[in-house]
Amino acid sequence: MDDKDILARVGELVTEERALRERAVGHGLQEDERTRLADVEARLDQCWDLLRQRRARSEFGENPDGATLRPAWEVEGYES
Repeated sequence: MDDKDILARVGELVTEERALRERAVGHGLQEDERTRLADVEARLDQCWDLLRQRRARSEFGENPDGATLRPAWEVEGYES
């Protein structure tokens, strides 16, 4: 997966996240929708982390394809 693919996936996930959040306004979400929203948020964090890894590897002369998708629990625990 290259940067372009990752950014396309981010776009898809952002679209889904926005749709879920818009649906929640004034009505709230059902349990399955809340679960899906949490999953989308975690996947977004994973994509951004992967993209940052790839860019850092490129910046320092390493192969960006050596970046790995880290588990959600790991990237979710990062502080901004």
